[in-house]
Amino acid sequence: MRWLAVDYGDARTGLAVCDAAETIATPVTPQLEEKSLNRCAARAAQAAAAQGAAGLVCGLPKNMDGTEGARARTTRRFAQRLADAAGLPVVLWDERRTTVTAAALLAENETFGQKRRARLDSVSAAVLLESFLAWRRLHPGETPPDTVLPAAETAR
Repeated sequence: MRWLAVDYGDARTGLAVCDAAETIATPVTPQLEEKSLNRCAARAAQAAAAQGAAGLVCGLPKNMDGTEGARARTTRRFAQRLADAAGLPVVLWDERRTTVTAAALLAENETFGQKRRARLDSVSAAVLLESFLAWRRLHPGETPPDTVLPAAETAR
């Protein structure tokens, strides 16, 4: 199954997609440059359709102690809008340290400055997607613990 991962941000949102066998996560470029939560959700839903994604994963920014703050609440609102726009459930996945890992990967490949800024969020989305896919391999057939359903499905 193809999954699209979304690393939602206030100004830039990174996207990554996996292959149908769920083995390789690839950053999608360019990143979304959108400040409006609703327009960003609509554009991410369009990207999911264009990529043929049948599932969505959205990074949930938790504090290092595992609690959720204001940013996580905003991301949960975004995930609901994304689920509604795409008509697909959205799995919320812990994104702690994904940006740090992505920055290290880009540094290893000597990607700095504007090139790094243009790719960082999409590489973070790929790191997030790899984490989720690893969980799926270890938990076949299980439903992810934190999933947002489209409003049309919750009304049934």
